[in-house]
Amino acid sequence: MKNTTPRLHTPTPKDETAKPRISVIGTGYLGATHAAAMAEMGFDVIGVDNDPAKAKALSEGRVPFFEPGLPELIKKYVASGRLRFTTDIAEATAFSDVHFICVGTPQQRGSNAANLSYVEEATIQVARGLTHDGVIVGKSTVPVGTAQHLRGLVADAAQPGIAVELIWNPEFLREGKAVADTLTPDRIVIGGASPRAEAVMRDVYAMPIATGTPVITCDLPTAELVKVSANAFLATKISFINAIAEVCEAAGADVSVLADALGHDVRIGRQFLNAGLGFGGGCLPKDIRALIHRSRELGANNAAALLQQVDEINMSQRQQVIELAIAACGGSVLNRRIGVLGAAFKPLTDDVRDSPALNVAAALHLRGAQVVVYDPEANDTAKRMFPTLSYAETTEEAVTGADAVLVLTEWDEFTSSDPTALATLVANPSIIDARNCLDAAVWRRAGWDYAGLGAAPAPVLVPAGLSAAEQLVGV
Repeated sequence: MKNTTPRLHTPTPKDETAKPRISVIGTGYLGATHAAAMAEMGFDVIGVDNDPAKAKALSEGRVPFFEPGLPELIKKYVASGRLRFTTDIAEATAFSDVHFICVGTPQQRGSNAANLSYVEEATIQVARGLTHDGVIVGKSTVPVGTAQHLRGLVADAAQPGIAVELIWNPEFLREGKAVADTLTPDRIVIGGASPRAEAVMRDVYAMPIATGTPVITCDLPTAELVKVSANAFLATKISFINAIAEVCEAAGADVSVLADALGHDVRIGRQFLNAGLGFGGGCLPKDIRALIHRSRELGANNAAALLQQVDEINMSQRQQVIELAIAACGGSVLNRRIGVLGAAFKPLTDDVRDSPALNVAAALHLRGAQVVVYDPEANDTAKRMFPTLSYAETTEEAVTGADAVLVLTEWDEFTSSDPTALATLVANPSIIDARNCLDAAVWRRAGWDYAGLGAAPAPVLVPAGLSAAEQLVGV
């Protein structure tokens, strides 16, 4: 790859007592965050990307996506010289001792299998370019068995006399909290490492280890399975509460109160028990489908069947919201104005990959609705993916003249909105809370027709003076 950024100084011999120097291959969401965090931990870091525009932007301290706290770190360490970016992978491998592979593993076209071509190419290029001994550390989320395959590629590509070891260290970043998750992780998993490589990794993660972060050492297959298994469990938890929400609707129960009660059980916990539109983004859907595919390849059919149902329940939530919107508009959304609040798949990100919010908005648009979308951070990324939708610059602009308002991403800006003020702007005060993030009683008192997924129905007002028996039979 041709270098479009100023070339680094010629590497000097490595002082064995000094900290290892680090390269990060791939500077997308994972790689940029990891590179900045490593600089924050005191390492000299060089990030590599084959996109000259991205490398140039990062070299100037500009982050091409929204992640709280990350721009400040990158600007700080680019300015100090501790963090640099390039398109020249040979430069990075000559400079560094530990090489993190942070490239994407998207779904293959026409298949749920992961596309491993980027991981393979990055690993081969690092191994081929090594001028001194090093450790290659896989962080990308890959199907189990990938690391062993990559070890064969490394053995073929490495220069004679160069000692190189490939190990696996999965990432556990949450979008919107990625910086904290990297600097203060809840666990560090190191897979397939020799005693020497493990010592190097403990040096790399010395700061969080010193504060009590547990380190789990294991074989390569276990390390590869940790991230996808965690995602699969969280997805199952979300789909479980959404399935129970259907029971709540049929029985007249309130799924949010039910989830609160379940969450007090320490074996269950409250996180990821929020019924609603379901999960999306660039990780959970892709990783679950890749795990389904790999499980079937391995003959683990129970896991594949369970996760298939999890995926189907999740996708069905989008159709439920579409049907609620149609009902709110009297049976058809044709030529009706729909205000959509939220485009990102979750708050605190501008990521719209596999976003349930945009999926619902686009589906209503295809049914003839005039859809106006507003998101505090994701308007621009949403426009690039769905340019045919209309976009507003404020909540008020999005809901003005609306026949129905849909809350599809639970940004604080939406949950703290004044329902009385917004009611004066809409054509019809009907709100669909697809994230169960609003106070239904408050919105109903402000005159809104409120609907949620698994939410308790509005209380029936009984005329004064009726006897208990008359109330019971509805006389």
